[in-house]
Amino acid sequence: MSVIQFLHSASPTTADITSPVVKNQAKEGLIQNLIESNLTSHFQPIVSLDQGKIFAYEALCRTVCPNPFDSIEEIFRQAKIYNKVLELDMRCRENGISLSCAQGIKEKEVFLFLNICPTSLLCPNHTAGTTGILANRHDIPIQNIVLEITEQEAVSNYTLFRKAVDHYRSKGFRIAIDDFGAGYGGLKMLSVLEPDFVKIDRHFFKDTPKRNINYNLIDSIATVCHRIGIDVIAEGIENENDFRICREIGIDLGQGYLLARPAADLINDTHLKIPMKHTVRESGTVLFDEVICIGDIASYISPLSSTDRPLEVLDRFNANPGLLCLPVMKDGQLCGLISRWRFMENQMVGRFGYGLSLNYYKTVEDILGEDFLQVPHYLSVEEVARKIHLRQQISVYDDVCVTRSGKYIGTVSVSAVLNAVTENSMMLARGANPLTGLPGNEFIQRQIAKMLSQSIHFDVCYIDLDCFKPFNDRHGFEMGDRVIKAVGDIMLEALKKWEINSIGFAGHIGGDDFILITRPKNSTTACEYIIDQFTKRLSRFHTPEECKQGSYLSFDRLGNTQEFGLLSLSIGIVSTEIHHINSFAEVSSIASDLKKRAKETPGSAIIRDRRSTKPLKQVGEEEK
Repeated sequence: MSVIQFLHSASPTTADITSPVVKNQAKEGLIQNLIESNLTSHFQPIVSLDQGKIFAYEALCRTVCPNPFDSIEEIFRQAKIYNKVLELDMRCRENGISLSCAQGIKEKEVFLFLNICPTSLLCPNHTAGTTGILANRHDIPIQNIVLEITEQEAVSNYTLFRKAVDHYRSKGFRIAIDDFGAGYGGLKMLSVLEPDFVKIDRHFFKDTPKRNINYNLIDSIATVCHRIGIDVIAEGIENENDFRICREIGIDLGQGYLLARPAADLINDTHLKIPMKHTVRESGTVLFDEVICIGDIASYISPLSSTDRPLEVLDRFNANPGLLCLPVMKDGQLCGLISRWRFMENQMVGRFGYGLSLNYYKTVEDILGEDFLQVPHYLSVEEVARKIHLRQQISVYDDVCVTRSGKYIGTVSVSAVLNAVTENSMMLARGANPLTGLPGNEFIQRQIAKMLSQSIHFDVCYIDLDCFKPFNDRHGFEMGDRVIKAVGDIMLEALKKWEINSIGFAGHIGGDDFILITRPKNSTTACEYIIDQFTKRLSRFHTPEECKQGSYLSFDRLGNTQEFGLLSLSIGIVSTEIHHINSFAEVSSIASDLKKRAKETPGSAIIRDRRSTKPLKQVGEEEK
C-alpha cells in the first residue's frame, strides 16, 4: 500500500481530526507504512580527490513516493517519537546493502557507507550480528562496509556505546563519524570511537565572512586526524572554492554536489565532475631571499618503514654520506626519526661490539626512540629554533620533521634553521626605522606573509598623517620627527592595551605612513585610541595660537599660501573577515584605497573595508 493510499483509507472523520490520539495514530501509521514498503536508497559517491576516482558510495535513505513528512530528517525525528528508530534504521541498512549488491558494488572494489543512529546501537531490542548477516547474504565483504555514525545525536552512555561499536569493529566493519563538528559529541566522540574515517560537516565549507575561522577549523580537524591515522572526508563540496580548500589543506576524500549528486544507480568514474587540478599553494612567504616559515626550507627525504630491518637503514646511510637522519613512517603516519650517529653507535656497534648481531632480526620500530621534533610547515624559523633549544641534549642536533596538515613533507637540519634565523636577524636589524625603532617595510611584508600562510584572522590598519608636508614646511623637520615618533609610541601603547598576544604588530613603512596589525575585533577600538591620544598631544606640536584657531598657514604643493587644519590621522582598515587576501600586494592596494577615502573626511577618520564606513568626529568636535 502506498502512502497516498494509506492516507485515503485511514482518513478520520471531521470530529476525529481534532483528537490528539487520532493524529498520533495517523503519524505512527505513516511511519510504519514507510518502513514496510515505501523506502529505498540512493547512492552518492565519495571521491578520491587526488586520483579522481570513486572511493566509496554512501547509501542515503529516500522514499519511493511523496514524503508525507517533507524531509528524511523529519521521518527519523518522528520515528524516534514513536519508538521506531531501530526498525527504520535496520530497513535503511538492508536497502543500502541489497540495492548496492544488485548493482554490482562488489565488483567495483569500493567501500559502502551505511548510516547508523547511535540510539539504535543502544536500543535493548537491537540484535547484534544482523548487519553482518545481511552483508553475508548479499556476498558483500564485511571489511568493505563502513558504519557511519552521526554526531548530531546525543549519546548518554558512552561506555555502552563504545562496547557496541567495538563489537562491530571486531567483526571487521570500519567506523566513520558523520557531521563531525556539528553535533553533541565533538572531540569526545572522536576519542571514544577512534574511527577509521571522519566526515567534516559541510557547515565549515560555507563561504561566509568568517571563512578564515572555518578554514582554520578544517585545517585543525584534518591535522589531528592525519596525525592519529584517521582518513578525512569533506562533506558538502558544492563549488570550486570548497574543492580548492580541500586540495590546499590536504584532504584526500570528498563528497558533494560539485562532484556528483545522489542517484538511484551507482555511477561510474566517468560521470564525476572534478575541477582541473591546481598546484597546491606553497607557503608563499619567501621575500627578498628571506626564509620565514620552516616549510620554505624543508627537503623531502624518502622515509623508512617501521617494518624495515636495520641492514636497510645501514644501506641508506652508506649510500648517502651526507644524510644525518631518516624519518620513519607507520601506517602512513610519521612515527619517529633515526639519527645516523646514534644508530651506528647503538645498533651497529653496540656496547661490546655485537650491535649488528644483536639487532639483526629486529625491525626499525624495535629500535626507534620516541624523542623527535615534529612541527607544522607554517611555523616561523625563530619559533622552531626556540623548540630546538628546549630539546633533550642527546637529540638537540637531530633534523626537524615538517608536516602539512599532519602529513610528512620533509626535514630540515638544525644548521639550516640557525642559518635562516641569523640571516633574518641581520636583515631585521638593517630594516628597522632609526627614528621610531619600529620594523620597516621589509619586515612588515614578512609579518603579513607569515600570517597569511598560517590563515590567521587579522586586520591591517594603514595609518597616515594628513597634510604632513605643509606641517613640516611650517614647523621644521625636528618638530616633524617628534610627531612621527609620537605616532609610533602611541601605536605601541595601543598594542599593549588591546593586543597582548602574538598577533599584535606595529610597523613603520616610512615617512608618515604606519601599519598596525590586530585581531578583527580590536582594530577599530585600537585605532580610535590612537586618534584620541594623538589629538590630546596636539598642543605639543602646534602653537597655542594655532590650537586656538584650529588651523595654521603654510605652503601647498604648488607653493601657494593656504590654510591647513591641525594635524590629523587617516586610517584605512583591511580585514580578512571580508577580503580573501593572498598577498601583501593585495593588502597594500586595498589599504591605500581605504586611506584615500578616509582623507576625504575632514579631520581624523577611520574607514574599515568597503562594507563598513565609520568616519570619526573632527578634532575638537564634541560628542553628541
